[in-house]
Amino acid sequence: MPLLTVYRVMSYVTGVVLLALVLVAMPLKYFADTPGPTMVIGQLHGFLYMVYVVVVLLLGFSLRWRPVRMLVVMLAGTIPFAAFFAERRIVADVQRGRGTGGREGDRRSERVGAGD
Repeated sequence: MPLLTVYRVMSYVTGVVLLALVLVAMPLKYFADTPGPTMVIGQLHGFLYMVYVVVVLLLGFSLRWRPVRMLVVMLAGTIPFAAFFAERRIVADVQRGRGTGGREGDRRSERVGAGD
């Protein structure tokens, strides 16, 4: 499976679980005094976020991103809805050949799976 596809899947999964945590579990905890879903969904998001960070690192190193860009994309997994926007931007940049730094980027983006 191409790395870009893995990134896209992890971005959506991390974003959806974060939204479930923020929009469902947290209100249940504070308004209905039901802390159970927060613990389960919070731990799930924590695990998935760690996988997301590893995938972003692999993608960033393979596309030769600057460390600041990698950090911004990683932080997108902690802000509701931001992972979806970051995913669209990254995919668009890779498909246009701007996901890397130069001519070699076109060949590298093919290996990462830009044509998905």
